[in-house]
Amino acid sequence: MHRFRSTLAGVLALGSLLPAGAWAQGNTVVYRCPGPPVLYTDTISASEAKEKGCKVIEGAPITVIQSTRPRQGTPVPPASARPADSKVDPAAQRARDGDARRILETELRKEEDALAQMQKEFNNGEPERHGDERNYQKYLDRVAEMKSAIARKESDVAALRRELAKLPAVATP
Repeated sequence: MHRFRSTLAGVLALGSLLPAGAWAQGNTVVYRCPGPPVLYTDTISASEAKEKGCKVIEGAPITVIQSTRPRQGTPVPPASARPADSKVDPAAQRARDGDARRILETELRKEEDALAQMQKEFNNGEPERHGDERNYQKYLDRVAEMKSAIARKESDVAALRRELAKLPAVATP
């Protein structure tokens, strides 16, 4: 019985020397090492940690995910790079560009027509008053709304023109 008590006392004394976070994580001590990039590790010894200026992390559960390292000497292609065989056929690309141009031109005509109609109704800042606008402030509010709607429509038209300018010119046969 005396031997059991001394062993138990030794284990408890050893447990009290370990940081609280290490005891909770199955006797694993996790260090936070400074420097770019900040390193969280449990694979170094206490002397290495002290040498590198690492601090013990206590009281916070840490999940360590092991990742695979790329093999040295093997270049990793950028995500945006495509293999040579996936290039688009020039004829197909011209067709796509032509379709995009046609769609943008149609949208531009529609927006320009709407803008012209709005400007006609606006009548240079003096649109006709409606019967329900006996209160002059209602009229002024509608005029301000018309003015801001015209500004938005002009912005839309300008954006469509910029998009059209980005597209390659269509070759005429």
